[in-house]
Amino acid sequence: MNKEWNLPNLKSAQKRSQDETTIERSLFEIPESYLTIGQDKTYYIRTYGCQANERDSETIRGILEKMSFTQVFEIDKADVIVLNTCAIRENAENKVFGEIGNVKVIKQLNPDVLFMVGGCMTQEEGVVNRILSTYHQVDVLFGTHNIHRIPQLLIQAYFNKERVVEVFSKEGEIYENLPVSRNNKSKAWVNIMYGCDKFCTYCIVPYTRGKERSRLKEDILSEIDDLVQKDFKEITLLGQNVNAYGKDLGVTFDFADLLESVAQKDIPRVRFMTSHPWDFTDKLIKVIAKYKNVMPFIHLPLQSGNNEILKIMGRRYTKEAYMEIYHKLKARIPHIALSTDIIVGFPNETESQFCETLDMIDICQFDNVYSFIYSAREKTPAASMIDNVSKQEKEDRLQRLNKQIGKYALMHNLAMVGQTVLVLVDGPSKKNPLIFSGYTETNKLVNFSPVNECIGKIVSVEITSAKTWTLQGKQV
Repeated sequence: MNKEWNLPNLKSAQKRSQDETTIERSLFEIPESYLTIGQDKTYYIRTYGCQANERDSETIRGILEKMSFTQVFEIDKADVIVLNTCAIRENAENKVFGEIGNVKVIKQLNPDVLFMVGGCMTQEEGVVNRILSTYHQVDVLFGTHNIHRIPQLLIQAYFNKERVVEVFSKEGEIYENLPVSRNNKSKAWVNIMYGCDKFCTYCIVPYTRGKERSRLKEDILSEIDDLVQKDFKEITLLGQNVNAYGKDLGVTFDFADLLESVAQKDIPRVRFMTSHPWDFTDKLIKVIAKYKNVMPFIHLPLQSGNNEILKIMGRRYTKEAYMEIYHKLKARIPHIALSTDIIVGFPNETESQFCETLDMIDICQFDNVYSFIYSAREKTPAASMIDNVSKQEKEDRLQRLNKQIGKYALMHNLAMVGQTVLVLVDGPSKKNPLIFSGYTETNKLVNFSPVNECIGKIVSVEITSAKTWTLQGKQV
């Protein structure tokens, strides 16, 4: 392998120091002679995974458009192809490898196409070694910590006609001068922090995303002021664990304080993703209840309803502690909707332990649940655990869980029939251009027939019927 390549190292990626996070305000640059390199050229980007990846892709788009590239939405029409990958589960990685394989045909037809792969998958040693040895059509490999270096990596690969690999395994910095090309003109992602220090035993994210590091409140609020001026209707505060905001700054200004500062801005809707029960405070619940523009919807991952499984998952809370937060939210905000994450088939999970998870579904009656079969991630502690749960048992448990989840999702949606709700309109439905879709304050998807031009606006919709995961209505 080329000695000049910067290759990932998961052992280095798990280190955590007490060093203050570096905030870079001028490191990103595009040499003036390369600002027009993309004229008459196109790019295609595909994003896998979470909202953090979606937001990273907006930065990648911003960089490429600064270099005069134009976006296309058909992969075989692009001069530059970018895959922004996800490593959270094996299924996600398999999809990416499938797409990488498909690009081989495109490269054979057009050898001048530049193929770049970045994101969380490239932070894994095994993945990078596999790509380097098998997928020779990949020209550039970059990670989550060096998106600001895309201009240099692209130029190096383009002019030197050589494979470029640059993946940093480190705690990470914060870059404040990166461009952005947002996917949506009415809804915006706003990063408030990066990384994770929780090190749940099954999770690769602390290794791929680095340590928890918070942006300064002044930078966050300045970005939101700009979004308000541009008439955005909804912002979502993003972090691997937003509740940990500010802990690394050595100040008393925490996430509840930040959320309150944001809620006081002239923005109709404020959301946040994702919360960890360990850091969910009474102060935060008070702020959510106090402000009407903080949406009554919380994603609060549970993962398992059994305390022993939670312990070996490294979740650092009990189901009783989770229920305490749940009851406080319901007491202060009766109309609140909650979603969660559940993993089934964790190593050595027994049938009775799984049934405790089903019991939690019956108690909490979540509006939505993201349910998954456990997927071992290379070099995480859980990957070395002995797993005596068969594939058949795992699939059976997932099926039973999903049946229970669907029952309560449909129950909640049926209860909304006849109500008039506020919907922020995204635009035409993917299946029918005459039907528009958008989301309620409680994050429920509504399909309806518009009576006027309403894309990007908040409109009143009467709910006329309900399915398990969607609502149907008519604009009032």
